[in-house]
Amino acid sequence: MGELAHHHPQELQLHIVGDQEEKEENSSLPTSIITNNQATTNPKPKNFGWWIRVALYSLFVLSGQTMATLLGRLYYTKGGHSKWLATLVQLVGFPILFLLYFIPKPKHRNNPNIQTHPQAQAQSQSQSPSLKSLALVYLSVGTILALDCYLYSVGLLYLPVSTYSLLCSSQLAFNALFSFFLNGQKFTPYIINSLVLLTISSTLLVFQSNSEDPKGVSTGKYALGFVCTIGASAGYGLVLSLTQLCFKKVIRKETFRAVLDMLVYQSLVASVIIMVGLFASGEWEHLGREMDGYELGKVSYVMNLVGTAVSWQVFGIGAIGLILDVSSLFSNSISAVGLPIVPIFAVVFFGDRMNGIKVISMILAIWGFVSYVYQHYLDDAKLKVQRKSVGGDEVSVKSPLNAPIARVGE
Repeated sequence: MGELAHHHPQELQLHIVGDQEEKEENSSLPTSIITNNQATTNPKPKNFGWWIRVALYSLFVLSGQTMATLLGRLYYTKGGHSKWLATLVQLVGFPILFLLYFIPKPKHRNNPNIQTHPQAQAQSQSQSPSLKSLALVYLSVGTILALDCYLYSVGLLYLPVSTYSLLCSSQLAFNALFSFFLNGQKFTPYIINSLVLLTISSTLLVFQSNSEDPKGVSTGKYALGFVCTIGASAGYGLVLSLTQLCFKKVIRKETFRAVLDMLVYQSLVASVIIMVGLFASGEWEHLGREMDGYELGKVSYVMNLVGTAVSWQVFGIGAIGLILDVSSLFSNSISAVGLPIVPIFAVVFFGDRMNGIKVISMILAIWGFVSYVYQHYLDDAKLKVQRKSVGGDEVSVKSPLNAPIARVGE
């Protein structure tokens, strides 16, 4: 998948905002809508346990996406050839997320904005989507996710890890672009600045020589890997925007359970599609010989695949934890911190060269990301002021989408 989430697990910011017209008629029955790219949090005391959890979740995010990307590249470097198998391990570990269903729901104390009301419950039930609508959403998003993950696998096969990681940063630009058309996001100066910088960052990598790849990939395959990675980043941005649109128009629920359902079911759909591709392509027939010829041995072959699958789910769990305890914006920010980490490890373990073009590309990518995040920080601050001005009638629910799900890369 792409960096950041993909790499899975995909992130969506949800808000419960009191509808003013309904409030005038009946202040005890707040309605809810989903807005785009906004996140607010109610002030909570930051005790020692909170800091420990945030540090642990951050470690999960950084280590998960870094290990998954490096293991994915190691699979190819040491004799792996199946693009479909490399794609499958990005998603097939989703049953690990079942553990999150057993997390007890947090109890809100003395918060009048989230009190249960019989009529509010009835209204919520009447707005619940039909099974047919949910199935269509899961099938559509899962299908796009499967294709997206396959493109990421092709890109990782033909590109150096450092180049691949830097190209994945373009998913932020694509997300902003699709959000403009699908979610009504406005292009502010900071967003435009981010789009320009990320575009230049990716374009610069076109001019570097593919001879730096240790495997000596041909020019044609290098170009294919480049195009597939850009396409995967665009697809991931589309998945995020479509998922947010589905939550607003179809699902109309802001609960963590609804978001977790989206993550699990779209991963299930994508995994089934990828399994079909694995058998239809005939690659499954060569997996036995591939395992026998793996340079590090059979046990290492299996451990690599299992480690990749688990790493992506560790990333997803960390992202979910950060969103619950802090915010979606903070979770995205921690994910992006991994941007320079993967190229550095790639230099150490795979012999990638960080030439001048890659260094400039990395600086521009980080600059573009900072500009992107700063705009969301401004939006968040503005929303907090608006909330205070109306007497605190707003409650936020923050949740991730995947995924990998992220990477929300990969």
